[in-house]
Amino acid sequence: SSGRGAMLLRILPRAAALLMLCVQLLHASVLPAVSSYEFTAYRMQQYAVQQEKHGCRGAIVQAEARSADEPVLTRRCVIMKLPDFTVERYLEALRQSAAAVLLLLPKNMSAVPQDIIQTFMVSESEALLKDTIMPVYVTLEDEQLLYMYEEVKHAAASRTSSILVRGNMVTATVFQILVSNTSPIKPITDNTIITLEGVLPGAGEDAPTIVITAHYDSYGLTPWLSYGADSNGSGVTILLELVRLFQKLYSNPHSQYHLLFSLTGGGKYNFLGTKRFIEENMDHTSLLHDNVAFVLCLDTLANGDDMFLHVSRPPKPGTPQHAFVQHLEQVVSSRFPWVRFGMVHKKINLGESTVSWEHERYAMRRIPGFTLSHLEDPKAELRGSILDTVFSQSKSGKESLARFMYNLSDKGSPKDIQVFKGQMEFQDSRMSSLMSFLTSIPRATQLDKDPKHAILVNTLEHELRYYLHQVHRHTFRQDKRYKTDRRTLVIKPAAFDLFLGGCIAAYLAIVYYAIEVGRHSQFTLVYIDCPFSNKPCHWIQKSAFSQRGY
Repeated sequence: SSGRGAMLLRILPRAAALLMLCVQLLHASVLPAVSSYEFTAYRMQQYAVQQEKHGCRGAIVQAEARSADEPVLTRRCVIMKLPDFTVERYLEALRQSAAAVLLLLPKNMSAVPQDIIQTFMVSESEALLKDTIMPVYVTLEDEQLLYMYEEVKHAAASRTSSILVRGNMVTATVFQILVSNTSPIKPITDNTIITLEGVLPGAGEDAPTIVITAHYDSYGLTPWLSYGADSNGSGVTILLELVRLFQKLYSNPHSQYHLLFSLTGGGKYNFLGTKRFIEENMDHTSLLHDNVAFVLCLDTLANGDDMFLHVSRPPKPGTPQHAFVQHLEQVVSSRFPWVRFGMVHKKINLGESTVSWEHERYAMRRIPGFTLSHLEDPKAELRGSILDTVFSQSKSGKESLARFMYNLSDKGSPKDIQVFKGQMEFQDSRMSSLMSFLTSIPRATQLDKDPKHAILVNTLEHELRYYLHQVHRHTFRQDKRYKTDRRTLVIKPAAFDLFLGGCIAAYLAIVYYAIEVGRHSQFTLVYIDCPFSNKPCHWIQKSAFSQRGY
């Protein structure tokens, strides 16, 4: 018994120390496990054009967060920052059947290097071309999300087979990503596309018409983050400034041309607003019915020192289109010699389900037109990206248009003459205000029910009504898609449950062992007073006391 007691006295301090260590580990790991962080993320859009499906069909996610550096991504939610989102990594997530991709966007895009932006735009375009069940969500970075990213990144870097790392995995914090809205996602078929038009009438009822148009909607990986500065906030801004300037020119004297300005919706979805607008106005009472000189479409004009005129067929000499192109070349060479100008000829392929530029919608109705853009490739990724946020000005188009309309070359005017100067010059402050307004509202076609979208359309209509005559709003029905909230729960891996169970079992074993040893080796000292004995009083063991029958 004395040997057992001594062994117990040696074991108990060690067991207590081990138990305290377990408590410390539990205290450090259990508390974060009960916390959660809820945030809003936006799902990659899903749509169909001419029976071709694009985007992601999935929405519900409940999976453990993992870094894109992990070798195994199956049934995991892959967390990526902007530099991580490449075509290779996105395709790898698809190949491994990842549960979802969560993309963290920086709030300050101006600090992101241009090469990373370009790489992301390529990946974004590739993702939107595919039809996939894997949900892709986008959210803006914050402190909590960056902490989660660094944690999963660190876990991926230290995931080896060593015992030390395995021990760290037991108490490591992992993150469970789940969607808070689990209701079925259904397409909404009652959203609308709105097109606005207004006129500056020329001299005479039979005067030919010049149509100047731009689509105002934006496009990107997710509708709620698509602000479209260059594509096509720049086209809308320049059109509205042309409206103001030509309204002054048309006050006196009148031009021999009618000017029809239009702002169309659905441009990013095969120019559906333009298509419906043309169909509605191809009658004998419309300026589009006949005698249209040409249609000038403004698309992506903000950045770069290039300018391209996209045509479906080269303009023939002696036509209004050919004369305008000549004026445009003269203005660019005399006043903007640093600008590289060129004409891009692309035939319309009726076998394709989509068109590349807005003027192709008019060309299908045998209405001559072209698109002015600083992009040479109609498939450039900049035309559909959530990173399209930068704007600058283009001033050569307005001079070319004025020289053509007032026939300045035939009148012997110098090539470098300025029609728009002084108070008739582009107002930088007004254009900056217009662009700031346009890029403060996501203008995706799917968001027509958003109150901000109503403010956008009403403001554009107000601008047209202030300067133009016969302003009309045309409303067409089209399709809409979705928004979902997400939240992340900070939890522990399955190994943590095993570790916790082991700690509880060890604690119970220690308690049981202490009770058992104490029951067999405990000494109870009893004082015995012996009044019938001459022997002195003494202490005896309780067990002996019991054996004697006392």
